[in-house]
Amino acid sequence: MLVWLALTLAGNPAAAQTSYSNTTTGTISESATACTGPMVRNFTVAANAQVTDVNIGVQFTHTYRGDVRATLVSPGGTVVNLITNVGASANNLNVLFDDSAAASISTHTANDNTAAAPPYQRSFRPEGSLAGFNGQGSAGTWQLTICDSLNGDSGSFARAHLYLTTVPLSPHADLSLTKSVSNAAPASGASIAYVLSVTNASGSTLTATGVTVQDTLPAGFSFTGASGFGSYDSATGVWTVGSIPAGTTRTLTISGTVAATAGASVTNIAQIGASSAFDPDSTPGNDAAGEDDQDSATFTVSGTRVAGTPPALVCPVGITVHDWDGVSWPAGTTSGSHVLTAIGTASVGIAVSGGSFLGNATYGGQSPTRQNVVTGGLSPAQFSIFELVDFTSQAGVVTSTITLPTAVPGAQFRLFDVDYNAGQFADRVTVTGSYNGTTVYPVLTNGVANHVIGNSAYGDALSADTSADGTVTVTFNTPVDRIVIEYGSHGLAPANPGQQGMAIHDISFCRPTANLAIAKTGSVVSDPVNGTADPKAIPGATMRYCILVTNNGSGTATGIAIADPLPPATTFIPGSLRSGTSCAGATTVEDDDAGGADESDPFGASIAGSTVAATTPALTPASAMAIAFDVTVN
Repeated sequence: MLVWLALTLAGNPAAAQTSYSNTTTGTISESATACTGPMVRNFTVAANAQVTDVNIGVQFTHTYRGDVRATLVSPGGTVVNLITNVGASANNLNVLFDDSAAASISTHTANDNTAAAPPYQRSFRPEGSLAGFNGQGSAGTWQLTICDSLNGDSGSFARAHLYLTTVPLSPHADLSLTKSVSNAAPASGASIAYVLSVTNASGSTLTATGVTVQDTLPAGFSFTGASGFGSYDSATGVWTVGSIPAGTTRTLTISGTVAATAGASVTNIAQIGASSAFDPDSTPGNDAAGEDDQDSATFTVSGTRVAGTPPALVCPVGITVHDWDGVSWPAGTTSGSHVLTAIGTASVGIAVSGGSFLGNATYGGQSPTRQNVVTGGLSPAQFSIFELVDFTSQAGVVTSTITLPTAVPGAQFRLFDVDYNAGQFADRVTVTGSYNGTTVYPVLTNGVANHVIGNSAYGDALSADTSADGTVTVTFNTPVDRIVIEYGSHGLAPANPGQQGMAIHDISFCRPTANLAIAKTGSVVSDPVNGTADPKAIPGATMRYCILVTNNGSGTATGIAIADPLPPATTFIPGSLRSGTSCAGATTVEDDDAGGADESDPFGASIAGSTVAATTPALTPASAMAIAFDVTVN
């Protein structure tokens, strides 16, 4: 039975509180209301208004209240936890849940009575916040869910009252978003476009201002440009729309190319992120898929799957190969250090979460281990590091981290056996790198048994241990000093994937190279007429020069020396030499000769005759040396 009662709040004539009750009784037990199929009590709200406050009273009998869980769900899908296994052995619940109550329900350990409500015996704050419903539209079905999560006790639902405080919808702007893709089955490398449209309904009473749409572009789509109303930032994914009058639609087209291989499905989700006006049926930025301010578009890459062709690794000064055939890695080892010719000592660390490494004699013993059974189709077979793991959930992951002592211009390696077996496992591998702390992304090249989306590969067919079908090639053609390989499962895996494995084969590193760039700047510091206020390069003026040497390469430059003859018609000002890592930061005092401790702090500077000289023993990648000095204009 549903009972409806409306009350107008005397203190605020613009706001109204409405009560909806449900007195449909029912049994609460672990068998009747298991948490996989809880008891649901509905409150149907016909009139739409903007919610400003929500309370709910709940009454039921139940021995050992700690067995019980309850939530309140709005028509828009927002879920607020009311009580979750609170009260232990206390009996019954006769409580009004109210955010303004003095105490939390988590403190409620006493028995409740069974007297009919309202009024409810006690008032507590729920575990979640009922304020999460504020700003939403009231119309639709609100749901109270109750379940018994533990064995041994039972009870009976008596009644509940939902109290909604609302204000009229007007003024409002009813915004909706649609998203489509120009080709739902494009080929890899094809040009496609997303079209986004935001409409303010003709019945709206407000112009929506400050409207933005969040559309973070997915891996598998390479942005080339955007056109239409407003502006789009592909880095942040924000479309700044601005104002939308009632009855108006704003449209944006985002163009790009398909960066995924055949068989890959790529989904792009967009939603309205902000608006100045109340929207009666959606809330900006709440990620609620059922609301009309969010939409998605999916394309599936067409074509017959073939193994891709990896890009060439271009190494100007040669390659160093980390070859597992000649490197020791005892079974079960999870970390090691290895000397790389012309690079230095690199470290490798392997860690698992959400599972455990397995031991298997066929694959070399306790994982991770060096083995040559999973070969990626190589003949004769070569060794690689095999990661055989028992994952207990889809979230399990093995993380392999390769840390280099210095950046290399590029790197390339293969991963073996990235594949799929229905009902058993669904391999996913994601590879990222970093350079001086900034994330860099490799190019992944697929095999026949997997497809690539961005920097991730997904197994979708079975590959034998000795087959190349499951091979994924990883190529970094930009500088990198740290490589992270995450191996786990994708959405087609069972909830408990169990045993699966992947191997990391030899790694080719481009040997580091330095790339020095030099720049010289000059400015007038003062002159005899104007002083330091808008000085000019007239006779007697003081000018400051700065020489900046920057290492833009991935290797350390050593034995650096520069020389700079003074400009004609100038005279060096003794004692003006300064050094630092930037022209603005060149404040370290250097004397004028080429000797003394100042020559290694860490830069040296001197003048001999009319030539300024500077030295430093080394410049690491991305570091710089600046030398500043003053002259007088003759």
